[in-house]
Amino acid sequence: MANYYSDHPEIAYHLSHPLMQRIVELKERNFADKDKFDYAPVDLGDAIENYKQILDLTGDIAANIIAPNSESVDLEGPHLENGRMIYASKTVENMEAMRQAGLSGVSMPRRYGGLNLPSTVFSMLSELVSAADASFQNIWSLQSCIETLYEFGSEEQRQKYIPRVCQGETMSMDLTEPDAGSDLQRVMLKATFDEKENCWRLNGVKRFITNGDSDIHLVLARSEEGTKDGRGLSMFIYDKRQGGVDVRHIEHKLGIHGSPTCELTYKNAKAELCGSTRLGLIKYVMALMNCARLGIGAQSTGLSQEAYNEALAYAKERAQFGQKIQEFPAVYDMLSRMKAKLDAGRTLLYQTSRYVDVYKALEDIQRERQLTLEEKQELKKFSRLADAFTPLCKGMTSEYANQNAFDCVSVHGGSGFIMEYKCQRLMRDARIFNIYEGTSQLQVVAAIRYITNGTYLTIIKEMLAQEVSPELQSLKARVEKMVTLYEESVNLVKEAGNQEMHDFLARRLYDMTGEIVMSLLLLEDATRAPELFQKSANVYVRMAEENVIGKAAYVKNFTQDALDNFRATEKSAEE
Repeated sequence: MANYYSDHPEIAYHLSHPLMQRIVELKERNFADKDKFDYAPVDLGDAIENYKQILDLTGDIAANIIAPNSESVDLEGPHLENGRMIYASKTVENMEAMRQAGLSGVSMPRRYGGLNLPSTVFSMLSELVSAADASFQNIWSLQSCIETLYEFGSEEQRQKYIPRVCQGETMSMDLTEPDAGSDLQRVMLKATFDEKENCWRLNGVKRFITNGDSDIHLVLARSEEGTKDGRGLSMFIYDKRQGGVDVRHIEHKLGIHGSPTCELTYKNAKAELCGSTRLGLIKYVMALMNCARLGIGAQSTGLSQEAYNEALAYAKERAQFGQKIQEFPAVYDMLSRMKAKLDAGRTLLYQTSRYVDVYKALEDIQRERQLTLEEKQELKKFSRLADAFTPLCKGMTSEYANQNAFDCVSVHGGSGFIMEYKCQRLMRDARIFNIYEGTSQLQVVAAIRYITNGTYLTIIKEMLAQEVSPELQSLKARVEKMVTLYEESVNLVKEAGNQEMHDFLARRLYDMTGEIVMSLLLLEDATRAPELFQKSANVYVRMAEENVIGKAAYVKNFTQDALDNFRATEKSAEE
């Protein structure tokens, strides 16, 4: 029987990373829960084995329930009835399977009914679900919104809402509006305090809300009258049981049909303030978005895996000119690059997840006691690493998901354009990944300061200092040359002193950063597990080298005249 976890040992490999020991130590706090909960681990080995069992269970559900349901979900989709969103029938079946398996609120502490899983394991679970159906992953993985409530809400709110999510209730984050997409400072949904009822009331419209008719919403709203920027925004908790919010419209989308994208009308809806006023955007939404971006990295990786699986299976069966098409260089070039991008994106995803785990666990400990000096330094280090890696992870994995889905269709040829084949759905589903939760362009904006201030270069040089196996020394030498070109390119952009040129070339510097970081991560993986990653390391480093050399040449030869030519092209097009 198929299993989306055990069928891909590359996933389990990442549980053996040396940093996992520290993550388990921090999450389990000397395994104190073992005396209170019979399912809590008693030591490191027990914790890792527990993670594997949960992953195996999820892999089984993904392969044998969610994946078989995916076509029906894509065709039926959610629909609107009397102001309420109704899931596709097979989506309900998927939700019930996950609920019965206890796979809700999995990252929450056990005292609230959760499984206390690290972000790394949650990312793995999300990858498995996405490989089966990316649209269902959207619904299921939004349980991660509860982490923001756990982090910033009161203890009363934690006890009120977290157990409900752990029992299977759904969540959403209601951020965007018709006039506030990427620019969330323009949010105008109004929050006013009701003195009589001692609660907040929300009025206005939200648009493009994923899973918008969920049970529990985190809502960004303007609480400070007369303000027009992010300092007037606060975060609120809306409970569907209270009423006051209707679904006005469900979007008809290109892909992820099973995931309802709703337009909501708030009419004097009762809500609770989460945390403090004025911090909604500048603090709470940033935490929420970083968590969501990690989720899109997992979603992208899962779909990349499925696209590769579909392409490889078809290439092995399809014969032309007397041989299987996987034997043609043009096809096996595509397949090898798909696998290399998959492995590269996955290693970036789990490295980022591990960084998030360490700093989040230390922050949680800090709520209970003062950290030691060493712990404070560790928190600062891993928080910075997580902040730097998250935009790389979201941007690069979502771009690779699109590329792999596109190539999957190409491997299928004319059949790939036929609706009966899964690859067309994968391509439709993937297209949103590099748009929502911050476009790829916004990931560049988030990452560029770490490029120009030398943070990434420092990280890269630290990674270069690590030993690799003798078989990989020649590849490492290639990466070293890439790093030299990268450093030269960054310095050229900085020295130009031209902000417009800086912004124009930022995407190329970003791509170079991601390709070099993933090359080094793959070399580390191939050193530790050559049977799994040596081929991908060879393919990926050569592919990265091709790209980095080209981008470095572009940067080196870029001038003000070149920039003016781009402007001239835009003007002539407008005229």
